[in-house]
Parts: sequence; C-alpha cells; structure tokens
Amino acid sequence: MGPTHVIVGSGSVGTATALELAERGHEVTVVTRSGSGPEHPGIRRVATDAADLEALVALSRGASALYNCANPPYHRWPELWPPLAASLLSAAERSGAVLVTMSNLYGYGPVEHPMTESDPLAATGRKGRIRAGMWVDTLAASGAGRVRMTEARASDFFGPGVVGTSHFGRNMERLLARRPVSVLGDPDALHSWTFVPDVGRALAVLGTDDRAWGRAWHVPTGPPTSQREMAGRFCALAGLPAPKVRSIPWAVVSTVGLFSSEMRELKETRYRFDRDFVLDSSAFTRTFGTEPTPLDDALSTTLDVARAPEVAPAR
Repeated sequence: MGPTHVIVGSGSVGTATALELAERGHEVTVVTRSGSGPEHPGIRRVATDAADLEALVALSRGASALYNCANPPYHRWPELWPPLAASLLSAAERSGAVLVTMSNLYGYGPVEHPMTESDPLAATGRKGRIRAGMWVDTLAASGAGRVRMTEARASDFFGPGVVGTSHFGRNMERLLARRPVSVLGDPDALHSWTFVPDVGRALAVLGTDDRAWGRAWHVPTGPPTSQREMAGRFCALAGLPAPKVRSIPWAVVSTVGLFSSEMRELKETRYRFDRDFVLDSSAFTRTFGTEPTPLDDALSTTLDVARAPEVAPAR
C-alpha cells in the first residue's frame, strides 16, 4: 500500500476522495462520528469525533495528508465549524500531515465576473465569513511555517452521492417522470456545476502533489450552464422531451424558510441563482493537466445513478 491518507467525512466528497485514493494504491482512513464510509479493501473506517483533537492527532500521526471533507448542517455552522476546523488545523500541525480542505465559493460573496482563486474573500454573509475565516487561519499557519496546506473550492455539486439532495439532483425524479420542475432564481442565468467524481480526483491530486501546497485551487469545472439547459440536456440523454422549467418566487422560499432551516439558509446566498455564477478553474488544469468531465458524460453517469441507485458505482 502507498502512504496513509486520513479523510474526515464520508459524504459525497469524502467518499469520492477515499475511493480515488484507494484505487491509486494509497491506504485510506475515513473518520466519522458513526464509523460510516465506503467499502473498499484499502479503506479503514473509524468512529471518532474529529473535533476531539487528541483522537484526531493519534489517527493522523504518520499520515501523508489529512482531508477536511466534513459538512455540518448549514444552520449549525457557527456552532460546529470553529471547533472542528481548529481541531483539523492543529492535528495537521502536530502530525505533519498536509491539510487539504474542501471548501466552496461562499467566501467570495457576490462577484460579477468568473471567480478565480485570486479574488478577495469579501463575503458579508454569515456562512461566507465563516469559510473565509477558516482560510485566513490556515493561511496564517502556513505563512508561519507551522503547517503544509491547500484548499479546494467548487461550485454546486451534481452526480453520484448527491442525487436527490443537490440543487440540480433534487429535480431528477420529476424530470424522469416528465413533470415540470421549479428552480431557484433565474432559470436562464449561467451557473457553474461541479461533478462530484471530479472533486474526488482533484483532492487526491492536491494531497499528493507538493505544487498544490500553500494556496487555494478551484476544482476542474466545465463551462457554465443554465438550470434550464442542464435540465434539458439531462432529459435529452434520458430520451425525454424538453422539460418545463419555472422559477420559485423568493417570497415562497422565505415563507417556507419559516419552517425549514435549510430553506432559511438559502436567503444569504440567493445571489448564486439570481445572476450569472461562474467559476474559473483554468489554473488547476494548467498546473496539473486535469480536465473536467465533459457535461454529457457526467450527466449520463448521473442518469445511471438516478435510474438504478442501488447498483450504480459510487465514483
């Protein structure tokens, strides 16, 4: 087996990353509170609270890289992220493992141009400030020579692991049933979508290539595609007619938010769907030679998962 990699979190990203590293011959430990995670001969699953610093240090000792693939519930970010992020950073410092953090684009806040890694983290919303603060703390530790680190940032996910739960995935059942679908914001605004297996491949690169360390990277992501076009291409691949796509009024979202913490949290980042929301991942491709999966290939894989989730591959 190759070097050991410790992954905190077994959601779609943690699973994709663990499987990618295991297939490359690395020894992988997946850490969750419940001990869940993908089944693979090269993957060990451990039930531990990653906010327990001493336990995480013990698991990370001798590891090549430590991956933060955790994803606390949105409404509990202020409560859960600070101790978890601090534990991961301290564990990386004490163990010598490279800290690889999976992040998103919230830290940039509303941006009128394709986002690059050099854009300032200027978010004013709560979730964006939390993410930006995590990066500032990690960058400071790196600058002081206390830790080797890197961060991956991606746009809204689609693909295996998020069928039925992502912004795009939650409409798949209706699309396959030839029913109209409702989406947030402007259905025709350009939007970047990141394929989950591409995230796993990117994190595996960032944790094993020292050219990645010391900065943030955007995960390889294809050309921006509107919500209407995504739905249409998905249906075309399924042999179905173009669907009817309509917008959910934000007043309705606000009303539902009175009873749903998940819907309530969408208000802060509604700009992602009211205007073009585009990610530029060219730096990753130039540096590491990794291209995003072509959209139709990614949607075909997603379609396979939607139609037969019990037998579809997890990566």
